[in-house]
Amino acid sequence: MTRQIVFTPNAAKPPPMYSQAVKAGGLIFVSGTAPTDPSTGKFKGETIQEQAHQCLKNISAILEAAGSSMDKVVSVTVVMAEEDDFAGMNEEWMKWFPMNLPAQQGAKLPARIPGLKVSIAAIAEA
Repeated sequence: MTRQIVFTPNAAKPPPMYSQAVKAGGLIFVSGTAPTDPSTGKFKGETIQEQAHQCLKNISAILEAAGSSMDKVVSVTVVMAEEDDFAGMNEEWMKWFPMNLPAQQGAKLPARIPGLKVSIAAIAEA
């Protein structure tokens, strides 16, 4: 099986220890994506909705660079700082996935990072 590393400057630059995504076996595995604005390198948004929007915008750009799109997402993992933010996150979520909802798993961030409310990882069809 061949693997292709995916990178686009239109999404947040990942830390040096991992890739934005890896394309393999007909799937695209998008790493956990923070609400980082690719033009500033800083978190964008104060609310969970704003941060979820930026995470999903980054994922969309990564999938586009890999030749895919948000409508091909089959699974996501949403990691949040506060469990109480799920309603707000899901409000933004439904704007991106109004139909054919992907599978979703939630978890709590293991450590507090100042200003970070959410990180989202995704798996999509290539």
